[in-house]
Amino acid sequence: MEVYLDAIWLLNFCFDLLLLLLTAFMLKRRVKKRRLILGALIASSIVLFMFTPFSPYVLHPAGKLSFSIVIVLSTFGFKRFRFFLQHLFSFYFVTFLMGGGIIGVHSLMETDSIMENGVFMTNWSGFGDPVSWLFVAAGFPAVWLFSKKRFEDVEAKKIQYDERVLLEVDVEGHTLHFHGLIDSGNQLYDPITKTPVMIVNIGKLKSMLGEDASAVIMKNSPLDAVGLLDDRFPHIGRIRLIPYRGVGHQHQFLLCVKPDRVLIYTKKEVLEAPKCLIGINTSPLSADDEFDAIVHPKMMSGHPVKRVS
Repeated sequence: MEVYLDAIWLLNFCFDLLLLLLTAFMLKRRVKKRRLILGALIASSIVLFMFTPFSPYVLHPAGKLSFSIVIVLSTFGFKRFRFFLQHLFSFYFVTFLMGGGIIGVHSLMETDSIMENGVFMTNWSGFGDPVSWLFVAAGFPAVWLFSKKRFEDVEAKKIQYDERVLLEVDVEGHTLHFHGLIDSGNQLYDPITKTPVMIVNIGKLKSMLGEDASAVIMKNSPLDAVGLLDDRFPHIGRIRLIPYRGVGHQHQFLLCVKPDRVLIYTKKEVLEAPKCLIGINTSPLSADDEFDAIVHPKMMSGHPVKRVS
């Protein structure tokens, strides 16, 4: 068996970087790129220690634990001991999850890839076995993407859909505030970019749209309104037309605006929603005016900005 140390190190660096990214995603932590790279460099350096006299110490369980602590501290820093333990255990959870996925795919495909002492290696002769390299190059990212998607799905399912929230929306200097209802039935996406769409009553958008543009949207269909807004609406570059099909209706279009930022105020925290669109609805959403917007559940997967005491 020929061992190419540089190739093994590069593979493990990429894998460790993905593991740290998935850990940060699962915990909703914003981590600077240089800290992620530093953590991946430290994690992948175990490959180099395996070929030195320090190998028995590094591969000992106590050595691996110490190595993990250094990786977590380098990547996420230290704020409180509880946060540190959360980062450490989550990093182990993600590592075990990905390792189990790789072993499962390995057993299914029966490639020449192996894991030795927590390091991914491949067996080959000459310039390499293309099957094993294909497994290493595609298998791990595929398992990573699959795991990330499952985390998103689980998070969306645990949301209390009857929760009312406050929304703060910024559109080119205009700050708007809505009362929103998280609705599991709102599954409206931009079919091209897969961007979630929340529905807002036009009455709450007049300060941003202006009286003339609001009147045009109220009196015309979305397709006709787009052509009439060119000279009246300063935010025409943010306008999107989203096709949808309502219950008992044929295919229709919804006029949408792309915001700069959306903050969601829940009972426990303030979330910055991922990119989304504001769908303009010309009829009231609530008969008793309890809410002005229907929030897409996917928007609740955003990063927390601060906790509400």
